[in-house]
Amino acid sequence: MNVICEKKHQPSDVLDLWFPATGHQESPETHSAFWKERMHGGMDEEITLRFSDLTLAAATGELDHWAETPRGRLALLIALDQFPRSLWRDTPAAFAQDIKATRLALDGIKNDDIDALAPWEMAFFVIAISHCEGPDHLERMQALNPLVDQIAEFEPAHLPGLGERFRKQHARITDVVRRFGRHPHRNNILGRPSTKAEKDYLAVGDFPHLP
Repeated sequence: MNVICEKKHQPSDVLDLWFPATGHQESPETHSAFWKERMHGGMDEEITLRFSDLTLAAATGELDHWAETPRGRLALLIALDQFPRSLWRDTPAAFAQDIKATRLALDGIKNDDIDALAPWEMAFFVIAISHCEGPDHLERMQALNPLVDQIAEFEPAHLPGLGERFRKQHARITDVVRRFGRHPHRNNILGRPSTKAEKDYLAVGDFPHLP
């Protein structure tokens, strides 16, 4: 009788997808494409087809042990913060792991796990923390400023302007949180009414990030 052993999920499954060894960081064009693909839904199809089970496993705590190493923590962070936004896009489930992802990111900053990572990997700690709504949202955003500066200062000479764009992006998101205390572009998905100021903001449609 043949025994089929199901392959267990590994951090490398996530990292090989999200941070491929393509040399994307070697030119402005390829690095810009790297970010655009990840931040604008370009990974949705592959995550839905190949990583739905892994995303659910992360969401239900089955992969929590990954956080025992810096790169395992990074993989779990991507699986909690980024993958749900593809797999469950335009539903409340897309944001359901934000608190857990933020705690994971904050712990990784506190215990210096983040220091073992490349700048574009470190940036996803900032992204996860900025995603998570809550009463301390603005405080968290402001506390990230030194880390944002640290990441921006890693800018290599062949990627001019990268660091400044990262600073400006963080500043824009911080301003949205300061003005509204949340991300208004989620209001319809989460079934919550928009204030007059939020309606005016939504009408312009210039959001610093989606979702």
